[in-house]
Amino acid sequence: MGNKMTKEKIEQYGNELFDSLKSTNSIAPLTSREPDMTIEDAYAIQDVLIKKRMSDDGSKIIGKKIGVTSKVVMDMLGVDQPDFGYLLSDMIYSDGDEIDVSTKMIQPKAEGEIAFVLKEDLMGPGVTNADVLRATKFVMPCFEIVDSRITDWKIKIQDTVADNASCGYIVFGGQSADPRDLDLTTCGITLERNGELLHTGAGAAALGSPVNAVVWLANKLGEFGVGLKAGEVILSGALCAMVPIESGDNMTINIGGIGSASCRFV
Repeated sequence: MGNKMTKEKIEQYGNELFDSLKSTNSIAPLTSREPDMTIEDAYAIQDVLIKKRMSDDGSKIIGKKIGVTSKVVMDMLGVDQPDFGYLLSDMIYSDGDEIDVSTKMIQPKAEGEIAFVLKEDLMGPGVTNADVLRATKFVMPCFEIVDSRITDWKIKIQDTVADNASCGYIVFGGQSADPRDLDLTTCGITLERNGELLHTGAGAAALGSPVNAVVWLANKLGEFGVGLKAGEVILSGALCAMVPIESGDNMTINIGGIGSASCRFV
């Protein structure tokens, strides 16, 4: 498909998304203004957005996230593969932290995921499940607090890709586990809001296994000459449905054999 957009347009939309992030004023879908926009265009816009966050905010890339890993979301967006975005140092919170959603986010939702912390580089193509397990230092539970800079989440795949895969904040749990000691396909997850169980799920929700999702990412990035690096954190995709968040909510996820993560929204 390639890039259909001019460099000027790509810059313009990257800057528009950055301004939306800072002002918490959402913008109209890019696809409604650029119906011929390709996925390649969207990743080029994402690149402008990330570079601007790094130059203006002094944040650093600490890892990557995989989105659109469930069949339900793929069907909803009319795609047959996931997408990816970048995790930045200013997105990270710890277990039990308070997160300001009232002034810093637009329309946040929470997802429970398994995060992989790497001890070795992974460079696609040709990365296998065994390679991912060997390269992983440990896995830990995490919340991804997603947000869309696009009004009312009216997104097509190109919109969410351009918007750094709708990334917001990340909350890491305090515990970790060795993925070689677990069956990540069958490990269960529960998501509670204010003490009420809202969703359950399992590792199989992320492309059949969270390991498959990391394999996909390593091989996909390999096409661009980009690798996964030792020390990076890789979010492997949501294991249950997203939950809208409001100020005052307390949320907890538990992932069998790995641990829990919780946070409070203000």
